[in-house]
Amino acid sequence: MKLTLGFSPCPNDTFIFDALVNGKIDTGDISFDVVLEDVQTLNQWALEGKLDISKISYGVLPLVLQQYKVLDSGGALGKGVGPLLITSKENLSTEDINDAKIAIPGINTTAHLLFSLTFPTAKNKSFHVFHEIEDLVLSGKVDAGVIIHENRFTYQQKGLHKIIDLGDYWEQETGVPIPLGGIVAHNRLIDSVALQVNQLIKKSVEYAFANYPQVASYVRDHAQEMSEEVMRQHIDLYVNEFSIELGITGKQAVTRLLNIAQPDFLKQANAPVFLSDR
Repeated sequence: MKLTLGFSPCPNDTFIFDALVNGKIDTGDISFDVVLEDVQTLNQWALEGKLDISKISYGVLPLVLQQYKVLDSGGALGKGVGPLLITSKENLSTEDINDAKIAIPGINTTAHLLFSLTFPTAKNKSFHVFHEIEDLVLSGKVDAGVIIHENRFTYQQKGLHKIIDLGDYWEQETGVPIPLGGIVAHNRLIDSVALQVNQLIKKSVEYAFANYPQVASYVRDHAQEMSEEVMRQHIDLYVNEFSIELGITGKQAVTRLLNIAQPDFLKQANAPVFLSDR
């Protein structure tokens, strides 16, 4: 059985999926047709129901739950991992944001959701691929931008300044980890197959941790010009116990996000959010 699988080329995802897609663990009768794309593309594909298994932003989850269920393994949650709002202007403050030009990494991303929760009346937003944000800010085409992934570790080297960590608002308001991205399985897969995939992802993460701090060539090959230090920072920040298994706390965090993003959704939903609850 061959399944389509999509995730991003970022070090946290390639670290998680390396063993799964490169024959380092036994996947039994399941093989994978793998595509690596930026998360906004994956979000759009999830809206279209394109892939069997996919990484998505939790920000798009309310829009895809009629087609997909969340797996327990492979995701990114944590504390102190929120997107950052940055600027090149030393005098730009949080009070200026409502009227400022803001670049966001994708309309359906968790970064956009967290920005909207923190600045609900911001009026002038534009949406871009995440690696374009810093250049837009530096060029003055926008006043500020929301950065994610490895840009979190490098923005200061470019003379950019942090206005606010958008995850702080979430953590202060909810007391639960920030749900950034998760792995979903399409409902066209029977539960036993989706659960088998979930176990394979869990084994893949455990394999990666067992061999860390060694960084696999698969991770390096997709990290482009990222330094060794930034690769490790990326992995250390975004891959943790929630990547092995959501657990009760992780599920509470995802459910809290759904309740905030679409308060009536869970009341109306006829099916569980998590595959393990089926």
